[in-house]
Amino acid sequence: MDTTSDRYLQAKDCEALTGIPAGTWRYWAHIGSGPVSFKLGHRRVWRESVILAWIAKQEQATATGGAA
Repeated sequence: MDTTSDRYLQAKDCEALTGIPAGTWRYWAHIGSGPVSFKLGHRRVWRESVILAWIAKQEQATATGGAA
């Protein structure tokens, strides 16, 4: 995973990317659930690559359907 050009997303950015409310992102960080986040100064952030990998993992784990 190349993190040198990674964007740091705040909860509102994660909401814009996924549709999951910013409050949920903050709650997940508080309880230690969801994708890994960390403090950058006084702000909680998520690496964009971590969010995209988490989305792919969620899709893989919960996908249904396909060829009959």
